[in-house]
Amino acid sequence: MTTRGRFITIEGGEGTGKSTLITALRAQRLLADAVFTREPGGSAGAEEIRGLLVTGEPDRWDAITELLLLNAARRDHVCRTIEPALSGGSHVICDRYVDSTRAYQGLRDVSGDLIETIHKQTVAVDPDLTIILDAPAEIGLARAATRHGPDRFERMGIDFHTDLRAAFLRIASNSPERCIVVDATQSPDAVVAAVMSSLEARL
Repeated sequence: MTTRGRFITIEGGEGTGKSTLITALRAQRLLADAVFTREPGGSAGAEEIRGLLVTGEPDRWDAITELLLLNAARRDHVCRTIEPALSGGSHVICDRYVDSTRAYQGLRDVSGDLIETIHKQTVAVDPDLTIILDAPAEIGLARAATRHGPDRFERMGIDFHTDLRAAFLRIASNSPERCIVVDATQSPDAVVAAVMSSLEARL
């Protein structure tokens, strides 16, 4: 009987170093056989929906439409990528997942009850462990600005991103058994070391 893999998500605001961390984790022996993926995206259908979500003006979609698009992408991602890998015994490392929906869409006047109801009805897979990379919004947005032109979410303004940081910290506080907060203002090597220490203890 194949042992089910563990599902690990990497969360945080814009420019907190999620992509840098995931690149480093790919090289770690502990995760050599893991499946690395991302949201929105991670499957062919979900990547198409990603293009709708991250491009255009900040007000391109109202909050409910955005929530439904995200969950449509997540459903395809889970069915075609995440669940097959976990069932086959592979660990899955995902750049963003449902906590990003709770944080981002929760700040756009979407009720938490609606977010949770749609998640439970459409996606039956929850993370075993979540790493939340934490940094002040000013630092994160400044980092993000150096890597490419701002995407739709990065253009939502400093107040939104300050609230976003607080939302991720609330999620961590409400789920301390699942979430680990890592100071993302440290050097990349220090962040990787802190995350690997947590993963080795859990895996």
